[in-house]
Amino acid sequence: MEWTKEIVDGLQVMFMAMLPVIELRGAIPLGIAKGFSHMGALFWAYTGSMIPVPFILILIRPITNWLRQTSLFRSLVERIENKTLKKGSGTVKKYGLLGLLIFVAIPLPGTGVWSGSLLASLLNYRFKYAFPAVAIGNLIAGFLILALSYGVLHIIS
Repeated sequence: MEWTKEIVDGLQVMFMAMLPVIELRGAIPLGIAKGFSHMGALFWAYTGSMIPVPFILILIRPITNWLRQTSLFRSLVERIENKTLKKGSGTVKKYGLLGLLIFVAIPLPGTGVWSGSLLASLLNYRFKYAFPAVAIGNLIAGFLILALSYGVLHIIS
């Protein structure tokens, strides 16, 4: 029954990585804590963190346009959009898709696949260009988090 535990643990890591803010930055250390190898932790976390990306890139504009029409959500939508544009639009506008890749790759709070996908959508980047930039940036972030996680674990041990 060892394989069932591994799948359950992997799904936990994957679902953790799907959450905004946490993403793979929090899911990779969880995978390591559950005993996954470097690549196992990265696999589950990366897979989970990429699941929301197509939905955000394709659906966020119609959803936010609809929510903006309601008095209840208008200010929340505008606040989130303004915060996202303020945080990343300078770099992304200056460097284009490379800037988007870098924005997603830097493992800092407020960056990542959720923010990067929202930013790409707000800047009207086409899916076929934005998705690979987000995917590669996320993979770079994953390797950076792996390096930090294992480096910290070796220092503590």
